[in-house]
Amino acid sequence: MKKLWLPTLFFLLLFGSLLPAPSSAHTNNSEGFSNIVVKEKSLDYELKLDLEELGHALNKTTEEKELINNKIVEQYINSHIKLYADSQQIEGSVEKTDIEMIKERPFAVINLAYNIDHKPEKLVMEYNMFMDDSDPSHANFATIKMDGKQQEKILTFESRELEIGEVSLLQNVKQFVVLGLEHIFTGYDHILFIISLLFGAKTFRHILSLVTAFTIAHSITLALATFDIVQLPSRFVESAIALSIVYVALMNIFNKDSKHQPWLAFAFGLIHGFGFAGILSEMRLDTNHMAASLLSFNIGIEIGQLIIVSLVYPLILWIKKLTVKPIKWVIPGTSAAILAFGLVWFIQRAF
Repeated sequence: MKKLWLPTLFFLLLFGSLLPAPSSAHTNNSEGFSNIVVKEKSLDYELKLDLEELGHALNKTTEEKELINNKIVEQYINSHIKLYADSQQIEGSVEKTDIEMIKERPFAVINLAYNIDHKPEKLVMEYNMFMDDSDPSHANFATIKMDGKQQEKILTFESRELEIGEVSLLQNVKQFVVLGLEHIFTGYDHILFIISLLFGAKTFRHILSLVTAFTIAHSITLALATFDIVQLPSRFVESAIALSIVYVALMNIFNKDSKHQPWLAFAFGLIHGFGFAGILSEMRLDTNHMAASLLSFNIGIEIGQLIIVSLVYPLILWIKKLTVKPIKWVIPGTSAAILAFGLVWFIQRAF
């Protein structure tokens, strides 16, 4: 093999491959090589691709014929090669590009780096380079090294996945509990909905009934969506979540003495459950721990809800007991702000 250390040539060759060419110039039966090494908090991926075929594929994804840069290559690779570290998808960044001659053909050598929080127990790769775009006959000779183990496979149109390792039940439970906590604390629409419900809560038993109804409802739809039994368009779900915030906020503003009923929490909880499922749909759940993953994620959400309720409701009770006149405007004013957020979110999501 003769290595050409001329990055400029790499781009010129790619640019040339984008120019119109007769069908006979198409590579067909192109090859690729993947070498993945998993480290403690990083993953190195050396990807070698037939240079001409890469040019054909990129020509299908760019409207203008332009000089190809690392960003275009990076976007194409991340959209066609999915890597999942312990179920969570990770994306790589191009660190270096080069040209290498293999069997007297020029190959693009692309080095990608993936940052990971911890060394995964399981790694899964879904490979879709060229197969659906320019060359269904493409084959990639892949190798993954992790924890002293090595997995090899020829990836083809009919067989596009390669995995190594196995996630332990304990690691799986821990991961999804934390994911549920993160999701509820970063899901500001869900937080505002819960706070709006608390504004209309009268007693501890009433809070318990509201939270229980909301939990049962979103658990049902979360399971239905995760197991792909019922699916709703994400735009509809996110818009409906925004409307649920608007509705409860309006009730709090115009009917200060209203007592929110459990059926209301249940009805809107069904919609919020589909929203919770959105993050899981972006992951590749381990089939061996599917039920544990779902249960752990739900437990994380419930812990987050309980923390929010335990912090917010005592403050609401204290505000309601104060007799100072300006204080009486705190809850209606807060509800008006929540209403504004809900309206903005609805407009952004629905249109």
